Amino acid sequence: MSKTPRIPIPPSVRKYVFERDKYQCQSCGKTKIETKLSIDHIIPLARGGQNDMSNLHTLCFTCNLQKTDKLDPRFRRHFQN
Repeated sequence: MSKTPRIPIPPSVRKYVFERDKYQCQSCGKTKIETKLSIDHIIPLARGGQNDMSNLHTLCFTCNLQKTDKLDPRFRRHFQN
């Protein structure tokens, strides 16, 4: 499996993902009022995930740091590897 190159996420895509996810961490549920949020790849680029909006979700920085390049089984149902 080859690693997908990282590209900057355009501001319009970031805004769309945050709004779609209601500005809430998709792992722990914290909101933008409670913590700083980031955009994360559900299937990490290092594991062949794509730079596609359907592969992006909102995570807080704490959850994002814990996830690293692991696959989160809660979101696996949306993708076929």
